[in-house]
Amino acid sequence: MRYEFRLAELLGHTPDRRKRPGTIKAIVEYTGLDRHQVASLLKNEAKYIPLEALSRLCDYLVEHGHASADELPGALFAVKPEHFWELIARRRKLEICVGVRRPDRDDTPETAWVVASDAVLMGEVLNGVTTLGGTDKLARSQPLSREIPTHPELLKQTLVWSPGNVDAHEAIARSQKVHNDFTSSSGDKALICLGSVKSNPVVEMIMAESFQATPFESQDDVESASQRRCPFFLRYRDRDPHPPCASAGMRLSKSEEAQQPGIYYEQADGSWAYAGGQEAALVFYIYRESLGRLEMVLSGFSGRATRLLARTLANRGEEFWPPVYQENYLQIGAFIVQYQAATEASEPDDILRTDVIGNPTIIPLPLEAIAKRLESS
Repeated sequence: MRYEFRLAELLGHTPDRRKRPGTIKAIVEYTGLDRHQVASLLKNEAKYIPLEALSRLCDYLVEHGHASADELPGALFAVKPEHFWELIARRRKLEICVGVRRPDRDDTPETAWVVASDAVLMGEVLNGVTTLGGTDKLARSQPLSREIPTHPELLKQTLVWSPGNVDAHEAIARSQKVHNDFTSSSGDKALICLGSVKSNPVVEMIMAESFQATPFESQDDVESASQRRCPFFLRYRDRDPHPPCASAGMRLSKSEEAQQPGIYYEQADGSWAYAGGQEAALVFYIYRESLGRLEMVLSGFSGRATRLLARTLANRGEEFWPPVYQENYLQIGAFIVQYQAATEASEPDDILRTDVIGNPTIIPLPLEAIAKRLESS
């Protein structure tokens, strides 16, 4: 069993320098600890902490109302997840966000609907979280396991407008509010967005913040695809709504076309590969462990790919672990999933099937594609 140090979470500290006025200075002045030591503790980078330093930090937290004496020092430590479903299940609060559509803008809100494939995917997420991907019985048989909660204490469902169903500014404003409410709330938490940016604009908020891009601003006109802030790219279908996004668009760059709709990703040598269209999906998550903050995107390019992804999470969720990128307090998982094309003609009731089979190939994004973007930011 491994532990994380959660000083940043208790303080509501964030890595964004614009949102952390004087946190380190205040701790240093109160405790007398070295500035670099405090910075390392906030990032969960410190290899050890002396008991005297731990005592001073506890005094600071109690004095400033961040924790009560009876909660410490235990509240400063959390169990480090060791597989994919545990990463989600150990969060205290879980928020699942899906896009809502309606065929006619003049219809009343009561006629809005969530697509069937997203509903199937949501069901599998809830199943995986509550059973730890089917390993819960094994986990509960281990010593001390009952003393450490493995299910969220609070579940929240959030709905946002899909692009093209309301005015663009309304859809963007709603997605910004949802994401800002999540990031500004305190405590150990996870936000899981189901669907691609075509159906769920909060996906763009997560991608843009993760890779220091401007949300809802197209990067189709960069000089080369290697300059895109996101290491993967969704090329819209002609019939799709085309909201300007850092993570999606119609071409890779000024000089490079994306001829087929679908998902593209950067390879280790800097070239871009086409993962596929109707038969491709994306699993992306970023976990800021010192904050206990997890954001995740589960996205199939098509309805069939979304239902296939739900089945893959159920049967092979462990293959989305460990994260591709791990650097002290930050972990990023990014995986492309390719499925075999359907060999049989579709039937009218195929949309009702939750047992579709597509023989997935799971491709972790290269470490190089992610690391260079984080370093440059």
